[in-house]
Amino acid sequence: MTLHVETRGHGRDLVLLHGWGLHSGVWDEVMPLLEQRFTVHAIDLPGHGRSHDEPAGSFDQTADDIARALPRDAVLCGWSLGGLLAQRIAQRDRGRLRALVLVGSTPCFTRRDGWAHGMERQTLEDFGRGLAEDRMATLTRFVNLNAVNGANGRAAARAFTARLSARGAPSPEALERTLGWLRDTDLRQQAAGIAAPTLVIHGARDVLAPVGAGRWLGHAIPGAHCLEIEDAAHLPFFTHRESFARALEPFGA
Repeated sequence: MTLHVETRGHGRDLVLLHGWGLHSGVWDEVMPLLEQRFTVHAIDLPGHGRSHDEPAGSFDQTADDIARALPRDAVLCGWSLGGLLAQRIAQRDRGRLRALVLVGSTPCFTRRDGWAHGMERQTLEDFGRGLAEDRMATLTRFVNLNAVNGANGRAAARAFTARLSARGAPSPEALERTLGWLRDTDLRQQAAGIAAPTLVIHGARDVLAPVGAGRWLGHAIPGAHCLEIEDAAHLPFFTHRESFARALEPFGA
């Protein structure tokens, strides 16, 4: 698999993984801050952005493909779906990463027995049906949920809605498969096996990955540190970019 990667800046390697239905352009506003300290590698996931023609395989296969492409001793930062993949990479490739940063992330996106910090499974199934009926309307609705309740929510929703098709729409096959990853993946049992120094950044007003999931990760991953942003929703790297970039600075030393 050959994924599209944009590389900018100087310093230690920082790899960025974006969320469902979008592409690596989500990092554009915070990139100038990050590239002052890091060599930033922003990846388009399979079927998304400029990796449109790369098919999405299984969840574990994709995690392994990304892991093989990572510079050794890199800081790996995953947001939302990208955070789910980043957790899997850290679990399966112990010792490779310099650090792990999980943004608006969760080990399990769907609510289930013993796990109250997720969305109803029906919500994700409704998104799946919506993709078949009106793909762009469904993606727009999902993007709006990223920003709801957070500071600067309207500006964030407008910016990310405009960004949806900036690199072409994601492939229908990739959207369906990666939505299945969100619906079905549960990494809770593996969290304690993450050895990389970990920073969890989470918005207290996040409705897609409730803040309880971020707090859970902070306790379950050995030695993890948490930054909880009180008035942020699911897009803290956009709405609170200075705080976000400042939190990553120690990993660039």
